[in-house]
Amino acid sequence: MTSIVVLGIPWDANSSHRFGCAAGPAAIRAALHSGSGNDATEHGRPVVPELHDLGDLELLNERASTVDADTITAAIDQQLCAGHAVISLGGDHAITYPILRAVARHHDDLTVVHVDAHPDLYDDFEGNPLSHASPFARALEDGCMQRLVQLGIRTATQHSHDQAHRFGVEMIGARDLAGFDAGSLRGPIYLSIDLDGLDPAVAPGVSHHEPGGLTVREVLDVIDALPGPIVGADVVEYNPSRDLVDMTAMVGAKLLKEIAGRILTTGAG
Repeated sequence: MTSIVVLGIPWDANSSHRFGCAAGPAAIRAALHSGSGNDATEHGRPVVPELHDLGDLELLNERASTVDADTITAAIDQQLCAGHAVISLGGDHAITYPILRAVARHHDDLTVVHVDAHPDLYDDFEGNPLSHASPFARALEDGCMQRLVQLGIRTATQHSHDQAHRFGVEMIGARDLAGFDAGSLRGPIYLSIDLDGLDPAVAPGVSHHEPGGLTVREVLDVIDALPGPIVGADVVEYNPSRDLVDMTAMVGAKLLKEIAGRILTTGAG
């Protein structure tokens, strides 16, 4: 039976605009265990008692730190070797590259589904190869996946489009979400959700507000459509200092539950 661990990764030193995402894991946990909701997914499975929360990883939280990146990779690899699926809570999106380095050691035919306002494909953003604007460029260079499907993108620069063409990335804009065919996905899937992929009207607690994003329901429908096996996931870029009445924390907690339910349903492989 698949078991799921939750790991907080409070690394936000690679953010390019505002800091504060290092406080995200604790805030999402608080929302998850608040009296506002319950333990069950929308399909009626009480997943919260099945989650093994490892707390937050100890990091230096330094910009462009290869030590922090290696610590993240080693922590994820340890859990995968033990047979667990890992849902990571960021932190900014820089955490995803070192996570994928570990996941790729166990799955050489990985598909990544990435929800975001931004493609995060910059070759070198502001002189930082580990920037939160670059994780998928690094992961693709390292061959961490066979296929990358990006959903909700609405800020792609020409450089990002060039990078997408270079690596064969499938970039689906927020207005074109109906074009996403989950049935075309094959093999193990890793899901990465940047909360700014949602519209700031429903998820204001992010550092980069980009109007015109996805609804919570649309993201939940994406999760529900993934065929699996889903072998891991992350929810990143939650900045509590920007939130309103904890509404984005509750969105993060909701996504955590539904992702966990889907992992348990599809099996982590």
